Amino acid sequence: MLQQRLIRSKLEREREGGVIFLGITKSHCVTESLATAMEIVTHFINDTIEFYKWTLTIADKRVEKWPLMDNPLPTLAISTSYLLFLWLGPKYMKNREPFQLRKTLIVYNFSMVFLNFFIFKELFMAARAASYSYICQPVDYSDDPNEVRVAGALWWYFVSKGVEYLDTVFFILRKKFNQVTFLHVYHHCTMFTLWWIGIKWVSGGQSFFGAHMNAAIHVLMYLYYGLASCGPKIQKYLWWKKYLTIIQMIQFHVTIGHTALSLYVNCDFPHWMHYSLICYAITFIVLFGNFYYQTYRRQQPRRDAASSSSKASKTLSNGTLNGLSKAANGAVVAGTKEEKPQENSGRRKRKGRAKRD
Repeated sequence: MLQQRLIRSKLEREREGGVIFLGITKSHCVTESLATAMEIVTHFINDTIEFYKWTLTIADKRVEKWPLMDNPLPTLAISTSYLLFLWLGPKYMKNREPFQLRKTLIVYNFSMVFLNFFIFKELFMAARAASYSYICQPVDYSDDPNEVRVAGALWWYFVSKGVEYLDTVFFILRKKFNQVTFLHVYHHCTMFTLWWIGIKWVSGGQSFFGAHMNAAIHVLMYLYYGLASCGPKIQKYLWWKKYLTIIQMIQFHVTIGHTALSLYVNCDFPHWMHYSLICYAITFIVLFGNFYYQTYRRQQPRRDAASSSSKASKTLSNGTLNGLSKAANGAVVAGTKEEKPQENSGRRKRKGRAKRD
């Protein structure tokens, strides 16, 4: 018995030792994994910083002292604040009455019309003065007045995309939450953030084409919004809203075609930007196409059905009323026709009886 107890105690000690050993081994493995992960993250951050420093050596020196262009932090801070407002704004407005902002919207929308017209005019006139090619135009980083003018107009275009964040702010303050869609947020947030890259490295050349085309379209778009904010007297003449979406989708197709042509002729412009622009435009085609289908095509059969049913109900009600009036008139006419013979026959009978009496 004593020997068996000794054997059991020895086995138990060996088991406990094995469990402790396994625990130590597992904790050691977890520690090594965390250390490896931290090392990978550290290398990634260091490599990213080194890459960014290298890209600054090939950045456009003309714009590095311009507002917002020294580093990406101000742009990222504005975009982050925008996304934060998307989360906090609806919570703030939840139990409050919506703001009307009619005069504010009129001033804002027509100000954006003038700003985008200025950008379009500057890009068009400066590109024409610099004899820009619409097929392939490399970036000229010189201090030529026309080139600096193009760079300045592109900077204003970048700033306008930051100002357009107010579109979302006004939607939320007016509690038009259904207008704040994924397409709306994706379009506003990415345009402002990505155009910082465009101005920082390629503020000229091929960049002018998409910017001046988009600025022209935004003149029409904000003109529509400005007129719509004037009230019902003007809104009844704004039948061309859906054509703005069509024009925007045409713009993205033209952008893809123009970029593909630049790649085909091997234009001296960063190819990675060309490929990125094509992918970016495809996302807009998909999103705007879905918006157009959901807004105008999918709801069109419902509108037609509603209009046809309303017409049918009006026709039915008119027919019923006419039928009732005709039936009523007929009953009155028939009644008068039937009552007269009865009266006459009664009189004849009475006369006959009187004579007989």
